[in-house]
Amino acid sequence: MATDQGKILLPIARAAIAHVLHAPYPAAADETAPWLTEPGASFITLTQSGELRGCIGTLQPRRPLLADVKSNAVSAALHDPRFLPLTREEFVTVQVEVSLLTAPQPLDFADETDALAQLRPGIDGVVFEYGRHRSTFLPQVWESLAQPHLFLAMLKRKAGLPDNFWAGDVKLSRYTVTKWRETDLDEESYNG
Repeated sequence: MATDQGKILLPIARAAIAHVLHAPYPAAADETAPWLTEPGASFITLTQSGELRGCIGTLQPRRPLLADVKSNAVSAALHDPRFLPLTREEFVTVQVEVSLLTAPQPLDFADETDALAQLRPGIDGVVFEYGRHRSTFLPQVWESLAQPHLFLAMLKRKAGLPDNFWAGDVKLSRYTVTKWRETDLDEESYNG
C-alpha cells in the first residue's frame, strides 16, 4: 500500500503546482481514495539538479491529507522564503518528494548530551523549540548532516539561535516519515 500511496500523492502534489503556475500537466487521476479524507501531516520537498528548491509542510494533522498535500505543494513552490517563487519554465525541471509524518513525540532528556544520545540518525525528524524559536528537519536531512551534534547545531541555527546554544527549557520532539520521490517511482516503473 505504501508505494500505491506514493503513486497517488506525487501526481496530486505536481498537479497542484501545475495548476497555480498554469503549466500543462494532467489533473491527478485519483483523489477519491478514502485515506485522503483523513487528517494528515505532510511535507513537500522540491529539488532541482539535486539541490533544494523549496520545502514546506505541516507537523500536525489539522486538515484532510488531500488538502494538506495540495497546500504544501503550492507553498513549497511559491512561498518558501528561502527561494524565489518557482517559474512555469522551472516546473519541468523540479523533482517532487512527498513525506507523510507521524505525530511528533516529545523527548525526555536531562541535558544536551542526553538529547543527542537519544537521536536516531536517518530515522528521526526533529522539532527544536525554545520560546518563540522553532525549527524542524525531516529525517532526510541526516543524509547531509550525519552527526547528531551537527544535526542539532544546524537545527538551532535554522531556529535563529547560535549553534552552541542550550537552555534547560529547550524542547525536542521526534517523528518519522514515509516518503516518496518521483525519481524512485520513475526507476520502479522502468525496473518493474
